[in-house]
Amino acid sequence: MIGPAEWLEIAAKIHELADSDPKIAGIVVTHGTATLEETAYFLNLTLKIPFPVVLVGAQRPATGLSTDAGMNLVNAIRTAKDPASRGRGVLAVLNDEIHFARDVTKTSTLRLQTFRSRDFGMLGHADFDKIAYYRMPERRRAPDTEFDVRGVTELPRVDISLSYAGADGTVIDALVAAGAKGIVVGAMPPGYTTAAEHEALCRAAQAGVALVQSTRAGSGRVGDVPSKRAPGAVLADNLTPQKARILLMLGLTATQKSSELQRMFDEY
Repeated sequence: MIGPAEWLEIAAKIHELADSDPKIAGIVVTHGTATLEETAYFLNLTLKIPFPVVLVGAQRPATGLSTDAGMNLVNAIRTAKDPASRGRGVLAVLNDEIHFARDVTKTSTLRLQTFRSRDFGMLGHADFDKIAYYRMPERRRAPDTEFDVRGVTELPRVDISLSYAGADGTVIDALVAAGAKGIVVGAMPPGYTTAAEHEALCRAAQAGVALVQSTRAGSGRVGDVPSKRAPGAVLADNLTPQKARILLMLGLTATQKSSELQRMFDEY
């Protein structure tokens, strides 16, 4: 399974390829669909190259009947080399759809149309006759970001705690004990935790752990209700817990100030 160590390797390889050949029009990264959205968002925050990078996967294996692997790969290549793809950040292409790395998420275990950008929709289509775009992302994206991981060998440990009815904060305490530098809470919509979780988050804050409140809903902004937040907790906007984890990991390479981390979540 691809994770933080591999993200750093992939980013390093892309930078190496870009430095070795200035004529490259774009790069396609083939990837399993389980964590494709996370790798895409990490690259969207860290790459310093001028041309498009597109991640692509398949719901059905290349050896299976009616596989989507071949068509997805062809469309990813077409998208990566299309001049209109420049300036849109890292992209994901599957099922003839082009998605922005920040927004896209896997929504179904088996369906071909699993990748969705729930709040804002896809950027465009990879149709048979052209690559057709319909909107431009608003949030900061590669290559114009403040995060540079070239030369970085390890990222801060950030974990996720999912809120649920009756949660007593045991998971949060355990993550602090395990050495987490940051914790993202997948809170109940629109951003609430149980009383016991809130107490555990306050203990974590006192221990110097950076906190981010996302929601488990998969869509929508976290509501700003100060009484429901632990001291210093950052609001994740509409980032899913898995995406908020990535931004917090990168943010902690630069600062531990909650005000600066909140700025990052507001901008990215």
